[in-house]
Formats: sequence, C-alpha cells, structure tokens
Amino acid sequence: MRILISNDDGYFSPGIEALAAVARAFGEVTVVAPERDRSGASNSLTLDRPLSVRVAASGFLYMNGTPTDCVHVAITGLFDHKPDLVLSGINDGANMGDDTIYSGTVAAAMEGYLLGVPSIAFSLAQRGQEHLSTAASVAQDLLERLTRRPPPGPMLLNVNVPACPREALRGIRITRLGRRHMGEAVVRSTSPRGDTIYWIGPAGGAKEAGPGTDFHAVANGWASVTPLESDLTAYSLDPARDWLGIE
Repeated sequence: MRILISNDDGYFSPGIEALAAVARAFGEVTVVAPERDRSGASNSLTLDRPLSVRVAASGFLYMNGTPTDCVHVAITGLFDHKPDLVLSGINDGANMGDDTIYSGTVAAAMEGYLLGVPSIAFSLAQRGQEHLSTAASVAQDLLERLTRRPPPGPMLLNVNVPACPREALRGIRITRLGRRHMGEAVVRSTSPRGDTIYWIGPAGGAKEAGPGTDFHAVANGWASVTPLESDLTAYSLDPARDWLGIE
C-alpha cells in the first residue's frame, strides 16, 4: 500500500513523525508537508506564485505552500502514481465541530478525498503533544482495521483523540460533528511602528456537545471518528425559494 502523509503543523512536527512511524508498518510511506506551521489554512491553494519541493534531513519532503497544496501537488504532479491512502496529522490540538471548516489538517485529508483517495485526518485533542503515543495507537488501530477491510471507495474520516494515557482511553466511537460557540473577539494591539494590528481570538467553547458528537466522545475518554463529506448544499431548499421567490 502506498501512503501519502501531510499535516498543517509543518514537516518538523512530532505529530507527523509519529504518524509516519506507525504507517510504515502498513506500506510505503511518503511525507509531503508544509515548510512551516500553516494551521487554519483550510482548503486554500496557492495560485499567485510557484511552489517548490525540498528534502529535509529526515527524508520528508516539504513545500512552501499550504496543506492542500502539498497533497494536490503530490497526487497530481510530483509522483507518477496515485497513493492508496492519504493521512494527515497528527495535529497538535483538536479539530472538532466547526474547527473542520478552518483546519489545514482536515483540508489535507479532504484534498486526498476530492482526488479519489481514502483519507483520514488525525488530531490530538489538546495542544502540547502530551500523550501523542495514544493518538498514534489509535492511528495504528484504524490502519489495522482498514487493512483487514479496505474501503469500497473514497472516504473521509476526521479522528480526534483525547490527551490521556493509552490505558485510560475507553475505545473508539463513530460520531457526528458538534458545534462551537462563536469565537472570542479579535485582540487589538499596536505594532512597534505604531500601526494597529489584530490577532484572531481563541475559538469558542463547545455549544452543541451532547451524546453522539465528537465533543462528547472526546470529553468522555473516547477517540471520535467522524465521517465527513465535501457537499455543502443545504438540502432544505424551501427557505431560499421562499425568500427569493425562485423555484
């Protein structure tokens, strides 16, 4: 099995090293990741300048682009073969609920999915890399399951793992996305040159976090696996019809 791995924390992240180490037991691994932290890059592609690929001392390839760039270039131009599986992560911090809209980790996996490859995004649900081995063990578990029963076609899974010792993990649950409260206000400051500058504020806390959600699973010691799709259509079409007067 050919496995392509990317992330949004950068090619030097402990999380991507841990994920690559697990994946090597299941196939031929290639890592193509951003040259720096691109958290929050979402599904953005770089269209205003060329991209370059370099080789790190670790053997990982890195690019001066976004997570989506990395997967897109790897699949459509860098290699003469399509991978059998795309993995992203292991992210330093959660990607649950509304986070998936902004997450570069999820976006890298989504790009693989959009290009016809089964893809999985992995995140450790607390920043700081503590208990990274727990997230790696969940990745190993899911890869073993995938090897035993390969998916019938492209799929996209978003995995979040509690930051707890492996023995404290209760198992794995299939979940749906929860929702967050609106994020905190931007932080206004002043640059050394006197310009007003703004920092995006922290994400809001969990708003919809009841049983069945990714928030609830992780808070109660379970790794959450949320199947995702890229279709953003609001299938309740009547409100738009009524408002616009268009059939």
